[in-house]
Amino acid sequence: MGRHSFDQPVDGRATYYDDAGFGACGTQIDAATQLLVAAPAAYWTTANPNNDPLCRGVSIRVSYNGRTITVPVVDKCPSCDSAHIDLSAPAFAQLADPGLGNIPVTWSFVRS
Repeated sequence: MGRHSFDQPVDGRATYYDDAGFGACGTQIDAATQLLVAAPAAYWTTANPNNDPLCRGVSIRVSYNGRTITVPVVDKCPSCDSAHIDLSAPAFAQLADPGLGNIPVTWSFVRS
C-alpha cells in the first residue's frame, strides 16, 4: 500500500463534508447521509484514483474523546495534509458535535 501501513496510528485532525456525486474511487457517494471518509491526498499512489489500493477494502478507524468509529475510504481529500482526514457529516456527528467543525483525532488505516 505505498507510503503508509495499516494499524499505525496518526495523531491528526478531522473535519467533515457533505458533498454528493462520485468519490475518488469511482463510486457514487453522498457524504450528507453515508458513513465514509476522504483520505489525505498524500496516501494515494496511482494516477487514476479509481485503481488506487486505498479503494480496495480499506477503512479508517478514527478515535476522539473515547469514541471510535470505522468508516470506508471512498474519496480523496486534495486539500488535507497527511494527518488530516475529511469525514462525512454523519460519521463526524458520531464522534462530536458538528458545530466543532475540526477536532483532534487519532486515526489509522485498517483492512475492511
